[in-house]
Amino acid sequence: MTGDLDLVVSLDGVGVKRSGSALLHDVDWRVELDERWVVLGPNGAGKTTLLNLAAGRLHPTTGSAHVLGERIGRTDVNELRTRIGLSTATLAERIPSDERVADVVVTAAWSVIGRFRESYDRTDEARAHALLGQLGVGHLAERVYGTLSEGERKRVQVARALMTDPELLLLDEPAAGLDLGGREDLVARLAELAYDPDAPAMVLVTHHVEEIPPGFTHALLLRDGGVMAQGLLADTLTADNLSKTFGLPLVVQRSGDRWAARAA
Repeated sequence: MTGDLDLVVSLDGVGVKRSGSALLHDVDWRVELDERWVVLGPNGAGKTTLLNLAAGRLHPTTGSAHVLGERIGRTDVNELRTRIGLSTATLAERIPSDERVADVVVTAAWSVIGRFRESYDRTDEARAHALLGQLGVGHLAERVYGTLSEGERKRVQVARALMTDPELLLLDEPAAGLDLGGREDLVARLAELAYDPDAPAMVLVTHHVEEIPPGFTHALLLRDGGVMAQGLLADTLTADNLSKTFGLPLVVQRSGDRWAARAA
């Protein structure tokens, strides 16, 4: 690794194998402090595996992976994970449906899901409420999590991921399962975050270019565990690159800061 203080993620020749299958192979990737990346690809492309590597929840089989200056496999991953905000469907499924919304967020300070006997000071409580407000769900702080709509739950999950003031924010398909209104509201909230110069480096995984928030700067395209293209968003999201990534001819359109794709 170069020692560059602005380098948040650095993967060099990374491969991941499980049960004889290559989930990722020959991946070189750099994420810098002020960058906002979207990772795109079809099912089985390796997107979630890549995110788990960046979250310190998976070790590479080959190559080297550095996250926030620490080499995965040679550092205390429990300490590293406190510096990373993560929102995934797997984590979301573990949130108790009868949990108070404010507690869903504040428990991230102790890296637990479900409030038990741990105690939180006023600063933690105030931060949880402020983050809920920032995501547009502050008025739901005293509600029970299980009564929220899917769109409201997704925003609470992002607030939880931000609770520890992370240096890296990882979002795995945050708009999955949302209706059009819920998706657009979430995209707008994430765009505000992306434009905030004090926000952490961000990596968002999705299947759909329509879900890329304005303010995102770079794209990584994956297929069959390998990198098809990567770089600045406008240079990478071409019809040729996306067609090769998804395995069918696509037409790509850009309107302002939003993207759309359809079959040619």
